Amino acid sequence: MSLNYVFRRFGVFLLIVWAGATINFLMPRMAPVNPIRERLLQAVSFGGAGKTDMEAVVATYEARFGLDQPLWKQYLRYLGDVARLDFGVSIANFPSRASDIIMRALPWTLGLLTTATLIAFALGTVLGALLAWPRSPGALHYFAAPFLALSAIPYYLLGLVLVFLLGFTLRAFPLGGGFTLGTLPGPTLAFVIDVIYHSIVPALSIVLSSVGFWALSMRGMMVTVQGEDYVNYAEARGLKSREIFFRYALRNALLPQTTALALAMGYVVSGAVLVEVVFAYPGVGTVLYRAVQTFDYFVIYGVVLMVILAIAVVTLILDLVYPLLDPRIAYRR
Repeated sequence: MSLNYVFRRFGVFLLIVWAGATINFLMPRMAPVNPIRERLLQAVSFGGAGKTDMEAVVATYEARFGLDQPLWKQYLRYLGDVARLDFGVSIANFPSRASDIIMRALPWTLGLLTTATLIAFALGTVLGALLAWPRSPGALHYFAAPFLALSAIPYYLLGLVLVFLLGFTLRAFPLGGGFTLGTLPGPTLAFVIDVIYHSIVPALSIVLSSVGFWALSMRGMMVTVQGEDYVNYAEARGLKSREIFFRYALRNALLPQTTALALAMGYVVSGAVLVEVVFAYPGVGTVLYRAVQTFDYFVIYGVVLMVILAIAVVTLILDLVYPLLDPRIAYRR
């Protein structure tokens, strides 16, 4: 892999981030709704301020957020802030900064979705590979239909069913939240156990809905790989079935799965919005949901840009690592 290739890929990465950030800047400004004015109108409906007072407050807030400047100045200021990962001040939670709100919620989402995604990937990949392997135990086929059926159910609907069965009926798990109310967050074993206890049902809804997708994808790749010449040659040499399965079939079928996993991990930072809302989980998905409700588009900026940045970084890493995973892949003319 040449240094020139690395620089070219990094240039494409910067271009993708810039294009995504630009679209993210322009889209809210094309909407007919003024988010600050809408937010203040909500406050006025409860506070009873007059129209003249409201206009003065709106003008003050627009100056505070820089929305009274020409669009090109707003854009240049926006790019400078994005380069520092500064997404501005939250409209709905003034004077808190949008980046601080997102960073407080990010560990919750990363812990939940990263663990659930990796567990679902591991179970689904192994199950799909064994389902396609002709010498695998026949009893595994009884697990295929339930998992594939669960994969057709959205996360949030499955989450509602689990809340009713495990939380409301059996009372084995809490109905929602990230930890028990009244608990003081801190780096203690009791708090960690409490957090894990509250995350089991949300993670279970994600795992059950995702295992079927990973299994179906892996099964298709294993069926394709079994017809390749190197697998037939390994069988002709008389190698053991286990060695053919792991060294020749599974290893090559994992490459597309790895790509899908990397892209799925890029979306982790956005949170599972509906799952987190159903379980009142204090993650990025809940933050994004509340930001959309209150037209807090500085927070929306931050979440969307973090997703763009995460996917761009994952794609860059894949471009650089793929030739190392499979020597047959080379980016030459």
